[in-house]
Amino acid sequence: MPRIGFGFDVHELKEGYPLWIGGVLIDSDKGAIGHSDADVLIHAICDALLGALALKDIGYHFPDTSTEFKGIQSTILLSKVISLINNKGYKIINVDSTVCLEAPKISKYIDNMKKILSEIMSIEKDCISIKATTTEKLGYIGERKGICAYANVLLEKKDA
Repeated sequence: MPRIGFGFDVHELKEGYPLWIGGVLIDSDKGAIGHSDADVLIHAICDALLGALALKDIGYHFPDTSTEFKGIQSTILLSKVISLINNKGYKIINVDSTVCLEAPKISKYIDNMKKILSEIMSIEKDCISIKATTTEKLGYIGERKGICAYANVLLEKKDA
């Protein structure tokens, strides 16, 4: 039986922090603040994957109160989520995602993001959609105070 999951994540942006999106370090004057590397796209994908199988959320599995996950690369968290998905007997069919940020433009980084994510999730790059948009200078995104991402995933049982 196919399963659909939805994920959302948001992080504050501030000068002096790195900006990781989809496992790629983005050249930016502001970066995301978080307990891990604050990779908003990977966090949204993790929540979508966990949600598809009703496995709670990323904060449950990797709490921000745990020193084990302090500063951890989100690619490692995604690998751990993929293990949970595999252990439940499911595989990823596709991922559709959107990153919302006013600046910088990330289109030149998307192919590399897809390469990194496809390797971790063991799916083809053309099964991953990463879109980027602004909020037309409105709200915390438009004011460059934050970044958010949305993700949808489709899973199905292996050997289905």
